[in-house]
Amino acid sequence: MTPEKRKLITDSFDRSETLKFYKAKLLEVDTDFVSIKIPKMEMMTRKAGMFNGAMIASLVDVSSGYAAVSHYAEDCYVVTVELKVNYLRPAMGDALVSKSYVIKGGTKISVIRTEIYIRNENSDFESHVATSLVTMMKIR
Repeated sequence: MTPEKRKLITDSFDRSETLKFYKAKLLEVDTDFVSIKIPKMEMMTRKAGMFNGAMIASLVDVSSGYAAVSHYAEDCYVVTVELKVNYLRPAMGDALVSKSYVIKGGTKISVIRTEIYIRNENSDFESHVATSLVTMMKIR
């Protein structure tokens, strides 16, 4: 990935009001790969303390979009065509971490696999809580 492309992605990430609101952090960005971390906040959880499924789906969507953008050499804009999430276990922990991989990058359509993990503050151990398959379309 060129330094210019990395800057385009990190600048876009930093401008996002939603990601600021979620206190999201871009952990890693490379060609065909993006990882994002979101710390737990009370508004993101259910009564039992687990992350709400909508929060997980939102992270899947954002992370997959940035992974799709990372695939293309030029600056571009992508939209979600299809998003499927399988919730594997309750997301009990201090933060969500996404890992998004472009598994097929086409000229217009990309397919991304995004894995969601839970991480605790005092440990690097990650527990796999959701897996997804997302289709993105390049529109610009």
